[in-house]
Formats: sequence, structure tokens, C-alpha cells
Amino acid sequence: MRIVVVLPRGCTFCPDKTNSMETVVRTLSAHSRLNRLVTLITDAGGPTPSGVQMVTVPAGLGRKARNAAVVDVLKKLSPDIVEYHQQLKAASELARQLPHAIHVLYRHTRIKPSRNLIERLRYGRRLARFDRLVFVSRAAGEEFATDYPRLAGRVSSVCNPIESDAWRASPEQRENLILFSGRAMKDKGLDLFCTALAETLDRYPDWRGALMLGDWDKHQDWATPQVRMLERFGDRVEIHKSASLDAVRAMTQRAAIAVTPSRVREALGLAALEAHAAGAALISSGSGGLREASGEYALYVDVEEAGSLTSAMMRLVEHPDERLALARGGQAYVERVHSPAARAAELDALREALVDKAFVTPKPTLRRRPLLGQAASLTRLQG
Repeated sequence: MRIVVVLPRGCTFCPDKTNSMETVVRTLSAHSRLNRLVTLITDAGGPTPSGVQMVTVPAGLGRKARNAAVVDVLKKLSPDIVEYHQQLKAASELARQLPHAIHVLYRHTRIKPSRNLIERLRYGRRLARFDRLVFVSRAAGEEFATDYPRLAGRVSSVCNPIESDAWRASPEQRENLILFSGRAMKDKGLDLFCTALAETLDRYPDWRGALMLGDWDKHQDWATPQVRMLERFGDRVEIHKSASLDAVRAMTQRAAIAVTPSRVREALGLAALEAHAAGAALISSGSGGLREASGEYALYVDVEEAGSLTSAMMRLVEHPDERLALARGGQAYVERVHSPAARAAELDALREALVDKAFVTPKPTLRRRPLLGQAASLTRLQG
């Protein structure tokens, strides 16, 4: 069995530009027992992650040119399974050109409901080209199945893993620090956080705040007035724009409280996993897959307005025993439930099931290559 994982344009695994999707792909690949059968395709420009095989295409290409370059690589590799991460349109165009492979679309965000009939038909046609649609939470998969019932039978979920060892810090040794880590946009509840943090800091002068704001350049016009309300606190509030993953990790390991006040149905919420793994107590909106990320180890709040978020912050500030219990429980939960080994095993089992199904009931177009290579690969895996 040969597996190729195609990452979207712009993915290079550069350490100072690593995004959450790259982190998930790298983590799953490193812990997969099928690792030696997996090849990643990315843009050139970054180092090859340790423990994986990788082929690059030139960076900076437009969609059509990049697709052409990726197709050339795919034809040389002749994969049995192609996993496309995130970008539906480009992935759908690629899938059309390799009718003999099994095609999987791996979504790290929701597929939003179509806005009209034409859009629904267009999306439905593109999505139908995939043999399997993988979402990073059951919530995201169930939402998609409701919107596209004809494709419900192709839905699977594999929750994101978290490398807990890289994030772990003592829940007991924390600073009086309340953290927001996420994109600087309204959907993520940044404005709610800023309002709630200001009220909390006014009441508790020995506490501080920190904001690790992703995609600042893209959202700064909206975000600037939101963070401006915190200027009066001076150095009691740290604001880091488009911070590196290492900087986010270091800050999360310091914070006693982390907050994910997302207004939208999150696919899962990697920031929540990171907060738990680092040993912070989490306040969460619980929207979408956020409850799968945290289980019972978050303080869930309604984010219709900032008042409930303020109350939750003050509650954890005033009740250190509850705060510590949430932090300890959340850290143990993600180490047990969201471990890389467990999540990689789920993905490996899905891959093998897809190949087994194709071997028993091959696509009509597979007659040109009658899956003998797949059978041999499975024999090697079982031997």
C-alpha cells in the first residue's frame, strides 16, 4: 500500500511559519505504523520533518500550475491512497486526474453549508469525487452529513492529536495570567475576551493578560480597536501578533487560565488541546468540536455576550482549587484520549479499511491496474 498526503499551497514546514494543519500532519505521520508507506507533498522552502518521507513542488505557484506539478509527482509515485488536506477545489481537480486511486479529503475546518442551490450542486459534485471525507471531530462530520445526506456514508472522523510531551508544564506552578491564543478575528471571540479581561483585571490587580494573535495582518483592521481597550493596563497585558509556535507554547505553559471563546462551531479546536496539554485551566464556549477536545475538563460558557465570560474568569481567579482541578484533569484527559499513538492508529485503520474495500469491490476504472500492488502491500503489512 502506497499513501501520498498532499498538503495545500503555502505549506512548507518552516519552523517560524508552521500552522496547526502542518502540526497535525507531522504528528500523525511520525506516529503511524504505516509511516514507511507514506509520502508527503508540500511546497519547497522548509526542512523535511524527521521520520517522514517528503517530496516538494516549487513554492509560489498558482492553483493550476501547482496542481500540474503535484499530478506529475503523483503519477511517478502511483499511490493507492491520496489524502488531500483541506483545500476542496484543488483536491477535487487533482482527484479527477487519478481515477485509479482511492481519494480522501481530510478537513481541518468545517465545510460550511452552501448558500444557494447552485453552490450546493457545485460543492456536491466536487465532494462526490472523494471515496472518504475525514473530519477532525464527530461534530464536524455530523454537521456535514446533515448538509449533504447523500454523502453521509463516506464520513469518518479522526480527532487531532497533541504531542503532550512538548507542551507539558506543571499545573501547580502557574502565573496569575489569563491567555487568549487564536486568530485575531470576531469568530474566535477576541472582542469578548478583551471586554471580559479588562473587567477582570480591574477587579484583580495582581492578575495579568496575554494575547497570542494569529493572522494579525489579515485581521488587523477589525482587531486593532478590540485590543486597544487593553492599552490602559500597560505591561500587565502582553500582546503578541502572529507569534511563532514556540512563543505560543511558552506562553501557554505560563498561564493559569486559557480561554477559547469561539462563536462558531469549531471543527475541533487545537488551541484547547494545547491549553490542556500545557496544564492551564480552560474556559471554553464548547461550540462544535470544542467539547470533544475538552470532555468534562473545561468551564463552558455562553458567548452571546461578554458577561458570562467575565463571570467565568472571575470564578477561576477566586477559586484556585477548582482551577487546579480543571488543569490537572484536562492535562490527563488529552494525554489519554488525544495521544498521537491513538489518533494515528485510527487513521491507519481507516486507510487499511479503504484498501480492503477497494480490493473486494474495485472501482470500474481500476481494471487498468487490478490492485495486485495493493494485495502485495497488504501481504507485506500482515507478514
